[in-house]
Amino acid sequence: MIDTHCHIDFEEFDDDREDVIKRAKDKLDHVIVSGYSNESNMKVLQLSKDYEGFIYPTFGFHPVSSQNASEEDLKIAHENIHNNLDSILAVGEVGMDYYYVTDKALRERQQEIFKSFLELANEYRVPIVMHVRDCEKKAVNIIEDYDDIPYFVFHCYGGSLKTAKRIMNRDDSYMSFSTMLCYSKHHQDLIEKIDLDYVLTETDSPYLAMTKEERNEPANVVKAVHKIAEIKNMDVSTVDEITTNNARKIFKI
Repeated sequence: MIDTHCHIDFEEFDDDREDVIKRAKDKLDHVIVSGYSNESNMKVLQLSKDYEGFIYPTFGFHPVSSQNASEEDLKIAHENIHNNLDSILAVGEVGMDYYYVTDKALRERQQEIFKSFLELANEYRVPIVMHVRDCEKKAVNIIEDYDDIPYFVFHCYGGSLKTAKRIMNRDDSYMSFSTMLCYSKHHQDLIEKIDLDYVLTETDSPYLAMTKEERNEPANVVKAVHKIAEIKNMDVSTVDEITTNNARKIFKI
């Protein structure tokens, strides 16, 4: 099993990060830690060096942060991706967030920045991990213009089934499902109807734990895999094999 998206560089893990990683190692094959900002990108890179062969990094700029970023901040983000292409698995997470951001001008700014990262991934021919909350349909339309990006990952997919079917009509796009599957009826209904050939698993740790009081962690991706197996009436080993192979194909690990 692979947790394809988490943030164990965050301060929530400062007191017991080593223990969290040990628990992940006991259950998982790999963990992919997604950069969130320029500072976060450097932290996930260091984690990948400290736990080489188990932790892998992606470099991104979260849309809610990026909308307020300076041109210098964005220039540094682009340069860091360029300078670390041999170390990172993908660009991300990047994208748009229409849940938290309702202002039209800020949404346009997010889209502009998102496209700049799409252009970068297109130029370097690397996968891109996308945060496109409440604008999944728009994202599907936007990515049509980028033919040289090998794979598009819709991180923590929560869009409509109709949009999911459009994603499944592409041979280069995947939807990642998190531990939200354990309690979200919407996500359970989605996964029931989505072909596993287009599915990845993640935790988005420290977020999306079983309760608001808890902190999520990578080892909990096992719960998502078990829930998928339950919903689809499949063997856990089969769900594990399919979703893990999808991740290996995209990220080449």
